Amino acid sequence: MTIWIGLTGGIGSGKSQAAAEFSFLGVPLLDADAVSRELTGENGKALPLIRKCFGESVFMGAQLNRAVMRQLVFADSSARQDLENMMLPLIMEEIQNRQLLYQQQPYGVIEIPLLQEKKEFQTLVQHVLLIDADESIRINRVMARSNLSESEVRKIIAVQSENSSRYWMADEIILNNGNKDELTHKIGRLNQYYQSCFNG
Repeated sequence: MTIWIGLTGGIGSGKSQAAAEFSFLGVPLLDADAVSRELTGENGKALPLIRKCFGESVFMGAQLNRAVMRQLVFADSSARQDLENMMLPLIMEEIQNRQLLYQQQPYGVIEIPLLQEKKEFQTLVQHVLLIDADESIRINRVMARSNLSESEVRKIIAVQSENSSRYWMADEIILNNGNKDELTHKIGRLNQYYQSCFNG
């Protein structure tokens, strides 16, 4: 039986870099956000549902206008809830289908930013790894890689779970205040630990 580890953390914590390190080590990696983007990409399964719920204002022709959609869901909590309720079963189904491809592996990783917020995602994993960093570091990382202002980043952080609630559900925690090399070393050691725990 493959043990699936839910990799989570707030925006800017470095969870995607941690996921990339696991993938480099040959660990099966699934990504809930990537699945969501596929479902809302060209000819995506979610597009007809989004169009029916939100109308043409969030579309540019046949494509979803992600910037408009993002502004809408962060400004309107009911719109955000509607979108999440629409997307969740589609994402769950796709991840479950992909998990079946790795049944012979000792363990795999699923990157799930909303693992704490959406309890349904927790049914996909048997173990939880939290990547965390100081809030000021997280904000600076997000601002450096995007066009978002500090206030916009803080709004995103505000709608995510408090770190304290993530700590309660985590089996392991990596504090990622350092550089990429430090994170690479920590993931390498954790991979050795997981291999010893889950391999047979």
